[in-house]
Amino acid sequence: MSGLDRRQVNRSVKRWPGWVVLVLVVVGLTAFGVTRDTGPRTPDERIESISKRLACPVCQGESVYESRNTASVQIREAIKQAVADGRQSDDEIIESVVNAYDGEELLVPTASGVEALAWALPATALVIGVVGLALAFRRWRESAAGLGEATADDYALVARARADASDEADEVDEADDGP
Repeated sequence: MSGLDRRQVNRSVKRWPGWVVLVLVVVGLTAFGVTRDTGPRTPDERIESISKRLACPVCQGESVYESRNTASVQIREAIKQAVADGRQSDDEIIESVVNAYDGEELLVPTASGVEALAWALPATALVIGVVGLALAFRRWRESAAGLGEATADDYALVARARADASDEADEVDEADDGP
């Protein structure tokens, strides 16, 4: 086998694992997409799904679905009526309920306006913190590298300090075992 043929074989051998991984990923994602739940199918499932996305206007931290408060019962009835009419999508039904109760009924904030800050600020703080730590660690590593290698004197100093600390610990143990 000549050098040129060998390089071609090496290239083809190096390429095929990438294609296998690509095929496996595509097949996996396709299988996931096909089996994924498409959302509520029956009117009762739609009512339940919408009710779980809205907060009770009276109760603290409960959804309209969970709450037995009169206001929640009325909202569930309005949702049931809107689903039965069949003219509005789920998002439109939610929007009408939110507008009727001054916008305080969403359990999950929207991703627009000031409410988007509820999602963006923590993520931004996390990214800034990670970048800051990475920069600090890099600076510390560079400053430590500038100090040079440890010398025999450095090792002797550390050995003496460890011996002194060990002697002090032994003295404390003996004092605790005393009368």
